Amino acid sequence: MKVGIKKISELSGFSLATVSNVLNHKKGVNQQTADLILKIAHEIGYLKENCVKTIKLVIYKKHGMVVSDTPFFSALIEGVEGECRSRGFALEICSLDQHSRDFEAVLNGLLRDYSSAILLLATELDEQDMRPFESAVPPVMVLDNWFSNMKFNSVLINNTDSVYGAVSYLVSCGHRKIGYLKSAVSINNFDYRAEGYLSAMRHARLVPDEAYTVRLTPTMDGAYQDMCAYLNGTPAFPTAYFADNDIIALGAVKALKQHGIKIPQDISLIGFDDMPFCEIASPALTTIRVFKQEMGALAVKNLADSFQQKNPIRIKAEVCTAFIVRGSVKRL
Repeated sequence: MKVGIKKISELSGFSLATVSNVLNHKKGVNQQTADLILKIAHEIGYLKENCVKTIKLVIYKKHGMVVSDTPFFSALIEGVEGECRSRGFALEICSLDQHSRDFEAVLNGLLRDYSSAILLLATELDEQDMRPFESAVPPVMVLDNWFSNMKFNSVLINNTDSVYGAVSYLVSCGHRKIGYLKSAVSINNFDYRAEGYLSAMRHARLVPDEAYTVRLTPTMDGAYQDMCAYLNGTPAFPTAYFADNDIIALGAVKALKQHGIKIPQDISLIGFDDMPFCEIASPALTTIRVFKQEMGALAVKNLADSFQQKNPIRIKAEVCTAFIVRGSVKRL
């Protein structure tokens, strides 16, 4: 026998009108009441996860310094679109900006929508930002981030091992003074990359010199301006830098060139992401290629499998990278 809203009303103690408003996403019901009604609706089988027809790609901007309109995120979205299309899901791209006036309303709407699954682009988020999603009615999948205590499945880059390999390559090229062009804005991906840098230095029995670490804004112009300011002071020069991403790397290259420093003759440099402009830069940038479209597709696949097959196993999928040697590293 089909369970109706009358049964939900009896079990929750709320009126038929209140139950109906919650199930139809209407305003005017407080969060606690709505969460209780939706929880009961799930438990008695009124809402079934196999009714999910839409995947909502939620692009969450905490500060917008990293998640922006770049080829990296465009390629990620292409991968999500393609996999949604092949699996018969509609795709809805939602922007969630923490500084927007309607942030709470948009967030609450997402968390209550049982007809969609959430693919959360969590690049800029920390563990505190994830907590509201723990009470989400729809299935949730995290893309491009991971937290140790998180209960959600996740697809992210194998950051630490990738950077370990890149820094080890610099060591194999004879470099011993290896600096770090570090993002001035902290996100988990950059923290994992720092682990890779430090691990490779330790393995090579090299001591990182703080004088060779330069903190740069993770935008092209910001990195350029910050690097110029650094070079106008009393800079200390390593023989090579690893940069947290390509945008930081190329912003720094522009500043270095303007100050008469040649790449790679004077300083070698490695980036991260393999953006399209890396190949046409002068010199072409040695970098770490992230398989962005494949990451997006894998996230959709894992999300769909989690609710279609009711897989209880929590998954952390780290997508490996490829090291791309071009012209920005010199052998000593």
